[in-house]
Amino acid sequence: MYALNLFNVKDGEEYAEYARRAEEPVRKYGGKVIAMGKLDSYPEGDIAPRQVMMLVEWQSKKGIYQYVNDPELEDLHPHRELGVDDFVWHLFEKIENLRPVLK
Repeated sequence: MYALNLFNVKDGEEYAEYARRAEEPVRKYGGKVIAMGKLDSYPEGDIAPRQVMMLVEWQSKKGIYQYVNDPELEDLHPHRELGVDDFVWHLFEKIENLRPVLK
């Protein structure tokens, strides 16, 4: 699975706290940040631009939801919520090529 995160930073200190503390639990549940980027140009289409893109590869959808719903991380997620605006989160299944999508 891939989790595509698009967002604007609202409070850099809050988001930095989230990012620092989230690294180990994300790994624990099978996640790995594989790409991050800062907006370079405005996209075409029906989406408003966001400052930051992050792509996280996960071993499974189950791992994603275990991370999101872990009661031991209850105090972690508010840092993300306070630190970002206009958050977009999409989950994508891995495919080897476009044939499954084009059917």
